[in-house]
Amino acid sequence: MTARYIGLNASTGQQLSDLDHIRQSIRKILTTPLRSRVMRREVGSLIPDLLDKPLNGKTRMQVMAATVMAISAWEPRVELARVQLQTGEEASELFVDLELTRRDGPAAGQSANLLVPLKG
Repeated sequence: MTARYIGLNASTGQQLSDLDHIRQSIRKILTTPLRSRVMRREVGSLIPDLLDKPLNGKTRMQVMAATVMAISAWEPRVELARVQLQTGEEASELFVDLELTRRDGPAAGQSANLLVPLKG
């Protein structure tokens, strides 16, 4: 199956495949603080407020819940099946590991895994 190109990389302007575009959109949603966008105050997530807290069990659950709420509200192309947090090689790296099912277009019904950086 060849990749469909549907979006642009926000940093480079290069074309992105549909799954890479979804990854970019999810990262933007998750890393945008609520009430920080002038014309769309409700877009974003609680995650930026949680990132500087100790990464204990309570904070991990809050980040995972904030991930589910934000993606469910703002990314209609996917349905989440699993959300996990992963730390990177560096102590400052944090990723959300998503298992999702596509809802849109020719990829509807297909499963995918995305690793989305939250910081680092």
